[in-house]
Amino acid sequence: MYRIGFDVGGTFTDFTVHDESTGALRYFKVPSTPADPSEAIENGLAALTREFAIPAEGISFVGHGTTVATNMVIERRGVRTGVITTRGFRDVLEIGRQTRPHLYDYTVTNPAPLAPRALRLEVEGRIDAAGEELAPLDEAAVAEAAAQLRAAEVQAVAICFLHSYLRDDHERRAAEIVRAALPGVFVSTSSEVLPEFREFERFSTTAINAYVGPRMARYLDRFLDRLASLGVPGRPYTIHSNGGLMSVETVRAFPVRTCLSGPAAGVVGAAEVAVAAGFPNVVTYDVGGTSTDVSLIENGRPAFATSRLVADYPVRTPMMDVHVIGAGGGSIAAIDDAGALKVGPRSAGADPGPVAYGRGGREPTLTDANIVLHRLDPETLLGGRMAVDAAAARAAIEARIARPLGLSVEQAALGIIRIAVANMSRAIRAVSTEKGHDLAQFALFPYGGAGPLHAGAVAAECGIRRVLVPQEPGTMCARGILMSDISLDLVRSEIVEAEEASWPGILARFTAMEAQGDAWLAEGHVAPERRAFERVVEARYKGQNHEVQVPFPETGTLPYAAFLAGFAEAHRREYGYDVADRAVEVVNCRLKAVGRVERPRARFTDAATGRPEPRTRRAVHFENGWVDTPVFDRATLPVGLRLAGPAIIDEMSSTTVVEPGQHVSVDPAGNLVVEIAA
Repeated sequence: MYRIGFDVGGTFTDFTVHDESTGALRYFKVPSTPADPSEAIENGLAALTREFAIPAEGISFVGHGTTVATNMVIERRGVRTGVITTRGFRDVLEIGRQTRPHLYDYTVTNPAPLAPRALRLEVEGRIDAAGEELAPLDEAAVAEAAAQLRAAEVQAVAICFLHSYLRDDHERRAAEIVRAALPGVFVSTSSEVLPEFREFERFSTTAINAYVGPRMARYLDRFLDRLASLGVPGRPYTIHSNGGLMSVETVRAFPVRTCLSGPAAGVVGAAEVAVAAGFPNVVTYDVGGTSTDVSLIENGRPAFATSRLVADYPVRTPMMDVHVIGAGGGSIAAIDDAGALKVGPRSAGADPGPVAYGRGGREPTLTDANIVLHRLDPETLLGGRMAVDAAAARAAIEARIARPLGLSVEQAALGIIRIAVANMSRAIRAVSTEKGHDLAQFALFPYGGAGPLHAGAVAAECGIRRVLVPQEPGTMCARGILMSDISLDLVRSEIVEAEEASWPGILARFTAMEAQGDAWLAEGHVAPERRAFERVVEARYKGQNHEVQVPFPETGTLPYAAFLAGFAEAHRREYGYDVADRAVEVVNCRLKAVGRVERPRARFTDAATGRPEPRTRRAVHFENGWVDTPVFDRATLPVGLRLAGPAIIDEMSSTTVVEPGQHVSVDPAGNLVVEIAA
């Protein structure tokens, strides 16, 4: 049987196939189809099943990462959405936190709410901060609001009442009325999407869920139809922002949880591979066609966050702590109004793509610069399956960058790469040194099609001494999907002072959530012995505004005294101090219900022996000019080999550049380890 994971990126859709009988991993890539991402999925599955002779009925698992929801928010392509809320709170989405996105630049403004004010309607009914009903829900007003939204032809409705995280009966009844009045309209309630303290973030997350819900459902329908047409059995899973897998039904209800889908899968895979290779501390560095995603893994555990901005809209849901910037292989190089060279955040994406791809691109990109300098093969990519036009790339850089700046083409291309490397290095420092980590204690783990291409330069700029390059790094996100567990995140929010007397009631929240999570795993046919539950208490000192996380032990419960000690330690780690005699408040109790999956244990077969011969040699431009450089096929490099740079190492999904002064070796698992000169 075969397990297949695939990740839909901005430029390429990547596939990893795990043969359960032999342990072999196979990799595949096809160009993405932005107009309908499911088309690239169908094209890739059809091609790889032919190439690897995989019968459709032999596919036991399909998992996918998607940026559909994220792109809809970024491009404002969601549906017409209405909001029904508590009287007096229709403008929560607009007022927000009363902060400006840029302190000194008044031209930078907050984005307009996804639901315009005319479609945000108020009704009577009120729950207080203790969960008590102050005023009953005005059901007639809800029906009238539904009639107004029907007349406005909305396709989705978000229902967000004050303090519904404590008591949800008003929201549930309002949803019943709206669904009866607007059949076929997508309805989201904040008590289902995010039953958590803080109104603005809860309202924003629920509005986004409603905004993308109908079109995500249509995408899923097309996706399922294409899988069925190929004869693929079973139901696929989708990876969500916390690095776990969700069923199609859960994605339909909560599409907002997929806003960091693909990048989360890459971090999961990177953590597994790095720990197995003896690198528990790494900075992941994923460079695709449109963006660079970086994250920190310390002691084998990825960093997590509970909120982030998606296209400047707050989304609060447990997720991998991934920092994203607009710098990828398709990032467009241009001269700004002040005459300075800029790279990104605009991207050529998959359509039209870089100039060298010959699909109509006219603006030079980072990929074009690497082709002009021969760091990428100036003739073909993807193992020979994709021809490139180096002359067109050179002409574009000359006309748009080199000639206006009075530079040679090589100087202009090198400048494009330097600016991109500087941007990527700033992103890495944002998740490491700016949070108190010493990068000298970490290795760089590059993946994505363009990660290993720039990893040596980025590591040198950041003061990182070793780079770990996995096999077929361009498909790491797809590979990570095969290493991800099935999971669901649950939360109960209520502010309670932590005391011996209140602690049993706090623990009771976890008992209720565990029952809910256990039922969800049972619906997903997860065997009882594969079920697990991870628990975290979020707490703060009384008077503080933000919480720190205190995890439960892997087995057993968390006694009150152990909680206090764990809180003090977490607070010291986060803020540098603790206050022994100050009251502690519990804000959120979080539980992750996990269904463990079998990890693919790839068996690296080292068929290469002896000193490898380069496949070819070509002149490659580095900082000191053109250098005659050997080009190796990665499959020919045996375990234990050590090479001095410069060298180019090609494989299907990526190219690793070893610069002059650097060394590369092959570890027992087939990873490349690049040593960076001090």
